Amino acid sequence: MEKKSDKDSSSDDALVKILSGPTGNSRRRRLSWYYAPSFLLLWVALFYAIVIPLYNRLPDRVTVADESQKPGQFVAERAQRQLYDFDRIGPKVVGSIANEVTTVAFLVNEAEKIRAEMRSDLYELEVDVQAPSGGYVFIDMVNMYQGIHNVVVKLSAKSSQSASYLLLNSHFDSKPSSPGSGDDGTMVVVMLEVLRQMAISETPFEHPIVFLFNGAEENPLQGSHGFITQHKWAKNVKAFINLEVGGSGGRELLFQSGPNNPWLMKYYRTHALHPFATTMAEEIFQSGILPSDSDFRIFRDYGDVPGLDIAQVSNGYVYHTVFDTFEAVPGRSVQNTGENILALVRAYTNATEMSNPEEYDEGHAVFFDFLGLFFVYYTETTGIVLNCVIAVISLGLVGVSLWRMARVSEVTAGQISIWFGIILGLHVVGFALCLGLPLLMAVLFDAGDRSLTYFSSNWLVIGLYVCPAVIGLVLPLTLYYTLKPNGQLSHAYHLHMSLHAHCVILAFLAIVLTSVSLRTPYLCLLSMIFYSASLLVNLLSTLHDRGYYWTITVQCLQLLPFCYFCYLFYTFLVIFFPVLGRNNSGTNPDLIIALICALCTFFALGFVVQFINMFRWPKLILLGLGVVTFIFCMIAVSDVGFPYRPKTNVMRVNFLHTRRFFYEQDGSVSHNDSGYYFDYQDRRELNPLKDSSVNLSGLARVEPDCEKYVMCGIPCFYYSWCSQRTRAGWLPRETEVVLPEVELKFELLGKSVSESDRTVRFDYELAGPPHMNVFVQPLGGAKVEDWSFVRTMLDEPEEFSAPYQIFFSYGKDDSPLKFYIVLSKSDGDFESPTLELGIVGHYVSYDYERDPEALEFIKSFPDYVHVMEWPSIFKRYIY
Repeated sequence: MEKKSDKDSSSDDALVKILSGPTGNSRRRRLSWYYAPSFLLLWVALFYAIVIPLYNRLPDRVTVADESQKPGQFVAERAQRQLYDFDRIGPKVVGSIANEVTTVAFLVNEAEKIRAEMRSDLYELEVDVQAPSGGYVFIDMVNMYQGIHNVVVKLSAKSSQSASYLLLNSHFDSKPSSPGSGDDGTMVVVMLEVLRQMAISETPFEHPIVFLFNGAEENPLQGSHGFITQHKWAKNVKAFINLEVGGSGGRELLFQSGPNNPWLMKYYRTHALHPFATTMAEEIFQSGILPSDSDFRIFRDYGDVPGLDIAQVSNGYVYHTVFDTFEAVPGRSVQNTGENILALVRAYTNATEMSNPEEYDEGHAVFFDFLGLFFVYYTETTGIVLNCVIAVISLGLVGVSLWRMARVSEVTAGQISIWFGIILGLHVVGFALCLGLPLLMAVLFDAGDRSLTYFSSNWLVIGLYVCPAVIGLVLPLTLYYTLKPNGQLSHAYHLHMSLHAHCVILAFLAIVLTSVSLRTPYLCLLSMIFYSASLLVNLLSTLHDRGYYWTITVQCLQLLPFCYFCYLFYTFLVIFFPVLGRNNSGTNPDLIIALICALCTFFALGFVVQFINMFRWPKLILLGLGVVTFIFCMIAVSDVGFPYRPKTNVMRVNFLHTRRFFYEQDGSVSHNDSGYYFDYQDRRELNPLKDSSVNLSGLARVEPDCEKYVMCGIPCFYYSWCSQRTRAGWLPRETEVVLPEVELKFELLGKSVSESDRTVRFDYELAGPPHMNVFVQPLGGAKVEDWSFVRTMLDEPEEFSAPYQIFFSYGKDDSPLKFYIVLSKSDGDFESPTLELGIVGHYVSYDYERDPEALEFIKSFPDYVHVMEWPSIFKRYIY
């Protein structure tokens, strides 16, 4: 063995002294500052070496050639062949030939192919093309549909006597311009292959399966409502799996479950081959932060059916764009989803709980996967007990540790309590700064019109938000240790108390958040378990009182929670990065990203970054992090920070080329014009286009018109558009917009006045393109007493107020919509203006041509812009 040099021996002796007991001059010895960058980079390396590969891990694709060697497995290649054909149909807008005829025929044909392969001695397969009509209140609008299409397939075993059905749902319609191969073509073909595998299986299942391919989800959620409220098989559905895509590819996230019925999660834990789920995603989605909704809401609210909501969430940049194509969907993602769904379907169709789910309605579940390696689930009640018990145990261990410090350091319990109280207070300040500094960065960048700099260059968040969060979390205690050293207590003990303070904050958060019925405090639970375990090991051994040796145990046991929290919050960043490019212009999107990064820092590094104070010159280390932040800020305001890239990270611009007519009470036209109505999609609105070739001269907000006309005089499409109408833009156009031949026809059929109860009834008929709106605004003190639409808005005036929105769409049935409105007036004067109506027609699909000037305007946008547009007409009437 090579003999160590004297220099090496002296270095080892110095390290031993630094890590040794809390007495003598070694009390305040620390590691040299130049080890700190290596220490911090180690955790960054762990993130890229462990978290990212596990997050992106996908199974190999099974091909048709492999099928004979892998019987019963999901075959992604076959699903991809179907997806190719689905993609080539093109955009599938409700009311278009592509959606109502071509895609319906495609799905029926695929079902018949499966029938031909089916084990007809074991199974029965029924195909039904449903064309429902109906309506309901969705968010703050009446959502009406007429003759839309659902393709419904039921597969049942001939030996089964069960009347309890499992429902699988996906949708085949898409946004205009998007072929919808990701959203939701991927899930359509996954369902087709699952149907095929179940139909050729040699092992029959107990409960029948209903495969719902719904044709009107983007409208929104009309197809699922038509099925669950009207279809003959709906009353037998006892559980469902809703399949969605919020991007293209990646793993599918289980982000909603229930309501109640935790048995669903029990089966997911046992049978999902590639688990990916978190309770936190469910609570975030249901809070409304994301500008999306799913058919899960409809099955839950209108069918009272429990189920799972599952969606692929990667590459949300192509969501609802022309780039959501077959080529953007990886085969391994299809395989991952298919294997999971096939396994779940096999499990649920043989589950005893399906016979009577009400018996197993035991409350919500807490659930999460750990790096995709395994799945954890327990009931909400168990979670409450665990959160409280572990919090108490953690606080108890902290108390024992403080008592031990006092005894070893020969100080009183009162003194150690005061010192710990100071450290705890400073750590609370650090927690506030951990959140506050990243949020301040978000505010400053937004104020400088530099929001979304991370949109394409995601790595910028490390310097912009993570480094400030680390600085904020550590700075107060660093200043305290530097400016007010305590000679009665070793620095190792001081450092240990800072970690105790973090544990106390976690315990407090766990108890408070649990008390308000949140399930997300499982994050605090995980942190406390691993820190308490390390603290217990240190207390039971001699490490607790041997200088810095206890830090080894803490750091080793922090590896797992660090990886998990990075994995979890990275998932949310993957979701939110692209989402914030379509989250409207009314809120600062950087605040959300800053908050995610701050919370990630707090949970993943809360026990780790305090070790910065174990090194000499910790203020210099924090200054270095500040320099990193400054460098990243300079990069962010350069061209690197420009949010958009062609094809991969596009800027979304939604506008309607609109013809407007404003009719007065006497029938005369007071104003008519043409222009482009912009519904802004992100915080920057159209500012990035100021120096482009797009002619935006004359662009102005419509807000001044909001007091003059119903719904600001613009043809806002549905609730999300109308809610942002005051921020919308209007660009006048000198020439008239040339509308398609299908005319928007609106006729007053009759007016009848009842003098006894001082009411008036108007009867109308509306006909036009497949998407239309009716905006209702009472005038002159009038009140809407009744109408032929769903009454929910009128029955709940504390929640809904004028102007009322009625959204109406149809599939192939273009028969006119007849409706009436009854109003009352205290003075009974119905000769003066009583009612203002906005009547809108939308020519959404490419079955309708755009005029040449509009096409030239569309072409003028830069290549990093994705345009979603269509012609529309707005007519205002006064009665």
